[in-house]
Amino acid sequence: MRNNLILATLLAASPFAASAADMSYTYVEAGWTQVQINDDFLDDPKGDGGYLRGSFAIAPQVHVFAGYSTVSKSYSLGTARMKVELAQPEIGIGYHMELSDRVDFTADIALLRLNDEVTISGLPGSNGRYKDHTSAGRATLGVRGKPSARTEAWLKGGVIDGSDIDTSFVGNLGGQVMFAQQWGLVGEIQFFEDGTQYMVGVRASF
Repeated sequence: MRNNLILATLLAASPFAASAADMSYTYVEAGWTQVQINDDFLDDPKGDGGYLRGSFAIAPQVHVFAGYSTVSKSYSLGTARMKVELAQPEIGIGYHMELSDRVDFTADIALLRLNDEVTISGLPGSNGRYKDHTSAGRATLGVRGKPSARTEAWLKGGVIDGSDIDTSFVGNLGGQVMFAQQWGLVGEIQFFEDGTQYMVGVRASF
């Protein structure tokens, strides 16, 4: 009888244990984002907006991902108006390897494009829309793990480099709290040389 009770308990707990160790690399996510630029002269300007990103596992240890984020900030002085917009699309591929039942090693590379646009109105001689862009590559290494059945955390660090960008460090710290079987609330902070990006969103994992 005692052995039967132990077996029944293990069978009942096995789905919960499996979910605690499982981390999906197929998901879609959307939410709010803010970018703050380190600039003492401009008093650390920041812009708010939204983001959308997703990941799809194409092999047991390989996934592809893509994302798009956009933020904006408006300024006014008398009748003059200026709106600054920054958009960043990206696409990449990632690899993960199990280090333990709850922790994965991760590595990824991505191509990204930084699009900035300035719209000026109410200022004779300068009214108009001005656009610029630059392309860059990013590579990071890190870890992703599940502290508990309903929580997840990740930490990554690497470099970003481009034709108009000097090679610099980029870091990423994030986490997720599951509030349903497939749904979670995600928070993330990305550090780069000239600023910080904050993200809060909802993720659906498959």
